[in-house]
Amino acid sequence: MELTQAIVLALIQGITEFLPISSTAHLILVPFVTDWPDQGLAFDVALNTATWLAVVIYFRRDIADISMGFFKSLAERRLEGNHNGALAWMTLAATIPVGIAGLLAHDLVAGPLRSLEIIGWSSIVWGLVLWAADRRPGNKDIGRIGWKEAIFVGLAQAIALIPGTSRSGITMTAGLFAGLSRTAAARFSFLLAIVVGALAGGKEGLDMIQAGEATQWTAVLTGGAVAFVSAYLAIHYFLKLISRSSMASFVVYRVILGVVLLAFAYKLF
Repeated sequence: MELTQAIVLALIQGITEFLPISSTAHLILVPFVTDWPDQGLAFDVALNTATWLAVVIYFRRDIADISMGFFKSLAERRLEGNHNGALAWMTLAATIPVGIAGLLAHDLVAGPLRSLEIIGWSSIVWGLVLWAADRRPGNKDIGRIGWKEAIFVGLAQAIALIPGTSRSGITMTAGLFAGLSRTAAARFSFLLAIVVGALAGGKEGLDMIQAGEATQWTAVLTGGAVAFVSAYLAIHYFLKLISRSSMASFVVYRVILGVVLLAFAYKLF
């Protein structure tokens, strides 16, 4: 793999992973516009690990507070007056639906659903649903998230298994429908990404070890570094943007991207 390929793929992964625009919808286009070889499992693991580290480091203070609340809840065996502890349990509970759905539908998601047509329509349809949710955002901050909101977002997260949906996009959409503010919906989505990313990364790591394929360390390390920096910056500027404006620009982008994907799917190009 050439460094150009490593850098471009890392930028795509880093920028799109946590924005509500679907990294899968972007990465699936690459083979249609380039003649690059498959990047290999080790490279995929490196990029996913790098973007996961970016969100972990960005929210390190939140993670520390939530972790303290979690262990406090274990020690005291109660959640009253311990919102951080409750938030930890709600985050874990909200991850269960996507975990179960992922196990049950793995072959379907990795096979028939991973087509340009499905991804294109998913980008458009769920982009429009995001637009509907974003028209009237709520005013609940992350300190007011309850079990009802958390479970609703968790159930919606399972829909993200359909390629092109965008895990961050569907969880933010659900959060907005549940009455959360844009910032609260995004922050809870990122907390869920930490748990989901850890579980998915562990599975990918085991798959890589079992595959035993050769590793191109220069490309892997370069790609990992680029993905980390771009993901960190994407999170930072996305939160700044939605604190003062709507998500309309992301909706428009998703629709345009979906149209491009469908054009390739129906061989209009």
